[in-house]
Amino acid sequence: MEFEIVQRAIRGDHQAILSLIEMDEEILYRMAFTYMKNEQDTLDVMQDLMYKALKKMHIVKQQEYARTWLVRVLINCCKDHLRKRRPTVPIEEHHLSGWVIYSDLERLLEQLSLSEQQLVYMKYFQQLKNKEIAELNQIPEGTVKSRLHYILKKLRSSAGEKEDWL
Repeated sequence: MEFEIVQRAIRGDHQAILSLIEMDEEILYRMAFTYMKNEQDTLDVMQDLMYKALKKMHIVKQQEYARTWLVRVLINCCKDHLRKRRPTVPIEEHHLSGWVIYSDLERLLEQLSLSEQQLVYMKYFQQLKNKEIAELNQIPEGTVKSRLHYILKKLRSSAGEKEDWL
């Protein structure tokens, strides 16, 4: 089923593209929120993602990278929005209405830089392979592994737990 949706999406079927985004909507939203830090900007970025996917999904060459491509487009949309709003960013606006996501793990993740959060979300929430993460971030696969190792060590230290906690 998913394979068929991806094929149709790459051929330009707008309904299939929207279905593909919908399958990962929660993960994409959380990743965008990690960058944007407020609901309105996150919704704007999600809208941009849909627009760009509808216009450009046909450029994806390999079906197995369709979802990875969506993540890359999302990250670029976030970065574009952040560049545009940089002088007027409200720092205290960190609220996600209706979602209960402030668990201990969420608070730990907030201590990470945006790029570290991005790696964690890609690896553990989206379950991307290190190779896919490396391609998305245009860095060597070994760098992904070492950064993830460092991030996990940092999280363990922040949690005040033993090495086997995460």
